[in-house]
Amino acid sequence: MLLPTRSRWLLVLFLMLPALGAWAQSGVPFGFEQRAVAKVTHGSQTLANPWVGGLNSPQFSAIDLNNDGQSDLYIFERQTNRSLTYLNVAAPGGGRAWQYAPEYEALFPTDLLNWVLLRDYDCDNRPDIFTFANGGDIRVFRNVAGASGRPSFELVSNQLTFFNNTTNNGNIVTGSSNLPAIQDVNGDGRLDILSFDFASSTRVELYLNTAAGNCGNLQFRQEADRWGNFSVCLPGCSTFAFGSQTCPGGKPTHTTGSNLLTLDLDGDGDQDILTARDACPELVSLTNQGTAAVANMTSASLNTNFPSAAAPVRVINFPAGYYLDVTFDGRPDLIAAPALFDNHDQVSTTQSVRLYENGSATAVPSFTLRQPDFLQGEMMDVSEAAAPAFGDLSGDGLPDMVVAGTDRRAAGYATYLHYYRNIGTATEPNFQRVSDDYLALGGKKYTGIKPVLVDLNRDGALDMAFSATTGTTSQVLYVLNQAATGQPAIFDVAQATAIANMPNRAHDAPCFTDVDGDGNLDLLLGTNVNTATTGTARYGIQYFRHNGSASLAQAYTLSTATFGQIQSAAGNLHPTVADFDGDGKPDLLTADASGELRFYADFRTQLLTPATPFVGRADILYNGLLNTYRPTQLGVQRSAEGKNRVAPAAADLNGDGAPELLVGMEGGGITAFAARGRVLSTTPAAEAALELRLFPNPATGTTSLEAAQPVRLTVFDLTGRRIHTAAAPARRHTLDLTNVAAGVYLVRAESVDGEMAAVRRLLVR
Repeated sequence: MLLPTRSRWLLVLFLMLPALGAWAQSGVPFGFEQRAVAKVTHGSQTLANPWVGGLNSPQFSAIDLNNDGQSDLYIFERQTNRSLTYLNVAAPGGGRAWQYAPEYEALFPTDLLNWVLLRDYDCDNRPDIFTFANGGDIRVFRNVAGASGRPSFELVSNQLTFFNNTTNNGNIVTGSSNLPAIQDVNGDGRLDILSFDFASSTRVELYLNTAAGNCGNLQFRQEADRWGNFSVCLPGCSTFAFGSQTCPGGKPTHTTGSNLLTLDLDGDGDQDILTARDACPELVSLTNQGTAAVANMTSASLNTNFPSAAAPVRVINFPAGYYLDVTFDGRPDLIAAPALFDNHDQVSTTQSVRLYENGSATAVPSFTLRQPDFLQGEMMDVSEAAAPAFGDLSGDGLPDMVVAGTDRRAAGYATYLHYYRNIGTATEPNFQRVSDDYLALGGKKYTGIKPVLVDLNRDGALDMAFSATTGTTSQVLYVLNQAATGQPAIFDVAQATAIANMPNRAHDAPCFTDVDGDGNLDLLLGTNVNTATTGTARYGIQYFRHNGSASLAQAYTLSTATFGQIQSAAGNLHPTVADFDGDGKPDLLTADASGELRFYADFRTQLLTPATPFVGRADILYNGLLNTYRPTQLGVQRSAEGKNRVAPAAADLNGDGAPELLVGMEGGGITAFAARGRVLSTTPAAEAALELRLFPNPATGTTSLEAAQPVRLTVFDLTGRRIHTAAAPARRHTLDLTNVAAGVYLVRAESVDGEMAAVRRLLVR
């Protein structure tokens, strides 16, 4: 790709500048660290863990993560195959609380799929990993003591096998949709396996652990192919055949999946079950009328309104149960959550994790619905496919937040914009939820909206652009802000206008930035257009150059279909641009369906060699627990049928001139990252010689810069776009900010001979 001659000349001039004359922290490479970057408030509640990323299909297990003797929480998010970790910590004011601790997620294998249950098979009080393997087999990772006693996992079996008298050895196959129960079924102290059969998911098979001794090995015998003496029948969500009964029609009907949880509901020492099937909301109980050795379920043992008719377990779709103490009282509670692979049924997952507290001090549990949104109520969760954007919408000089999220409501399944106003300060942001249908955009019935707040027409007021999907196609639309600079934004979505010449593929992701350094906003578009001519599909970023047209709808012309020769096999590429590393030059960061973030430093310099693909880094996430940089693990798209839409955005939330990285997640929430190893300052010699003074700062209307000697002045935004130049040297420059959008800018002063340069951060309100 070649830039136009004038743009290339401007770009070379920009790159030749000693942009910040800067150095980085000694010995600290640049990267990001995942952490909370701002408070978030819903009503009067300050969210305890706002930046988790949302929950759609969580699976819960207990484990001590930090070797403090407390039982912590591991969550496997089935829809995106993502691990999440919470610590059990002392709560302010007394008691215990769950604290999101993402640094522990790196302790778990990165290739976990479908389902994960932590169970201690070798009796060392360190829960091991039982998980899905391709083809429906079971893999096992043994938990061995790592550094400081933390969990460390080693693979001990890629494929659990069993013996029976008919087929001799075979694989224990759970199927692709079923969630098994891994529990001591017969009371001998060894972990057994119960799973619905993989062929029809209508019969429960029992695999007894026959290893010598109480525990330590994984040897199994198929003890029963219809454990409990019952079968699942369809249609209906709670229809069963018991004993010699047959299902209506003479045989069970195939179902796509069934879930199992074993627990002793009646205190008689044997295992009862909670079970549910796909496309159903009920979690029903079957009480074992037999013994631990020979289970027997009957029609009398069936409860379709478990645990009570007043508050039966009802989950949006395909519930699974988890039995562990999450209320810190030593008694195991019941969590019921969806076990969805995807959201083809287009349900709402905003309040989908039910917590039933166990209030019994006896061997017979007693469950009471305590919370309809366990953990979800303490985080931002807009159902699915969250996509954030930041800018001053309220006119107070502070960055506000809008978050797109696709959800089912009474009006239907659509993307809604959630507006969070920043009610904090310039250095301590606090996002207060104001609206969950900002601009009433949900009425348009768009899905997959990805918003951008940017001054498109250069009038100093933030405009809004967004991609929106209808069916299998999308558009990039814009709405101009009708308010004056510095006033609360006014958008009329009825005036939304589509930008011409776009590829219009589902899940297109726009990023407006000055690519060629000519002062105009160009468009980088992550798109699911296949750029491969043969073999595996590849998806790239299309570069649309601003052609100077006064009509924004016609202002963008395709310059290259594979910007930087960046190609993704996973798809759903989403670019964002900012000066992340603090060297005064815009960087490019991308996300795709693999859940990996990739960082391309100073991409304008890389443009100067168009025949060479951009060079990027994936090992950009610093883990303080392990003291290492690793690739991000923000979920994995399970198959072509699933989705993993990851939407990064950059914004300086605390006014320090360093943009934070906020990433919208498929799970409906946002994860937050702060930069680490950024450039700290210009050289001390330049700072001392130029003696810059910028005042007032923060500023509204005008600001002035004074220097000890005549200097030239250039002002950049955080994406590297030049918004003002004063070429004539002077000791005092006054900047008119009337048409400058609120935000953080870099004011660069350069001596007349070009040998000294220094930078000041400017906050415009």
